Amino acid sequence: MTERNAGVMTRDRSAVRETLRALFDAALAAADPVRAIAGHLPRPVAGRTVVVGAGKASAAMACAFEKAWSGPLEGLVITRYGHAAPCRNIEIVEAAHPVPDPAGEAAARRILDLASGLGREDQLVCLFSGGGSALLTLPAPGLTLADKQAVTRELLRSGATIGEINTVRKHLSAIKGGRLAAAAAPARVLTLAISDVPGDDPAVIASGPTVPDPTSFADARAVLAKYRITEPPAVMAHLAAAEEETPKPGDPVFGRARFELIASPQQALAAAAGIAHATGITPIILSDRIEGEARDVAAVHAAIALQLRAGHFRVGEDIVARPAVLLSGGETTVTVRGNGRGGRNSEFLLALAKTLGGAPEIAGLACDTDGIDGTEDNAGAIVYPDTIERAAAQGIAIDEKLAQNDGYGFFAALGDLVVTGPTLTNVNDFRAILILDNSPAANPRVG
Repeated sequence: MTERNAGVMTRDRSAVRETLRALFDAALAAADPVRAIAGHLPRPVAGRTVVVGAGKASAAMACAFEKAWSGPLEGLVITRYGHAAPCRNIEIVEAAHPVPDPAGEAAARRILDLASGLGREDQLVCLFSGGGSALLTLPAPGLTLADKQAVTRELLRSGATIGEINTVRKHLSAIKGGRLAAAAAPARVLTLAISDVPGDDPAVIASGPTVPDPTSFADARAVLAKYRITEPPAVMAHLAAAEEETPKPGDPVFGRARFELIASPQQALAAAAGIAHATGITPIILSDRIEGEARDVAAVHAAIALQLRAGHFRVGEDIVARPAVLLSGGETTVTVRGNGRGGRNSEFLLALAKTLGGAPEIAGLACDTDGIDGTEDNAGAIVYPDTIERAAAQGIAIDEKLAQNDGYGFFAALGDLVVTGPTLTNVNDFRAILILDNSPAANPRVG
């Protein structure tokens, strides 16, 4: 009997996994740079068209732009190691993420030099996506790469939001926070961006190299104070001196600069919702801009899923029927206390599994749309109703894994990681919590 039930559960897991992966794949397709960029090409100019960029999707964006562009073209973009795409005229440089390295610094300096050499008849096309802040690293005068590496590590461990992290980054940089546009003026500047930040704020995407910066040195100091970061001394001194503030809204350097969003988290969620709806699963998009500690976000998602499973989740006067799926995006954070492996999506799923406590008919996927959860080789993982039970059978305690921040180790042991490799796009986290009907016949399979 035990073996027969195990077989049934294996088949159920396979169907659930297929459904959740189909939703994730639809989200990725909606953020494909090749599909997104063709409708946003600029007009040719009398002078040079120079393409620069940074981010996990920037090489794919450059490749797509190059294929769609018919005139002369040159340029340089920086992407993460392993995320390159072949280009003829645009040079691709790979560098480290999320902690910057010398390759990123050298390429960022060359990008600033390219922009500084442009005139009024030229145009600079900037391709930015998630990861651009770490990759486009050029320390402000008086700072070193080691200074920026040290403060980046502390911020990443602190639980700071991406907006807070980028506020600090902009005020330690010679190229971010509108400074690239200032260097390119009076040339035309067109920024094409794929958003990976909650709210799609242009000033936060890649730390806004070509848009006005509404934040200040005082804001950057407040972020470090909030998270009790007091090192390195050169960073603290630079922020205290507060010299050469970033260009602000209304600055004339942005007079010929334009920003266009070509793909976003909301578009990815809408695509997944369309697939779900077409196969009889009711989609509920919670939000594309959810932030907060991954464990806290997981607790809220679990509570909503349990409410829906109990038949008490209402929209207006109507109770939402099963099967249904909760969809959400954004960027959670993890305050690292242990020494385990894993990113914010595996942390979310560990907490989700613990809160659900093996509740029947609820499964969930959480993945980073760039294909890399944190610094690991997986995009994320999947939780099933029997996740905790199967872990316990191997002697794995979920509480211990949570204490260690070891989501990767937990889900790897169960064979429940989602591995896509680099997707060459990035619209941040994607979460799908599937609430099935009691009757297997009532649960359509997507795909």
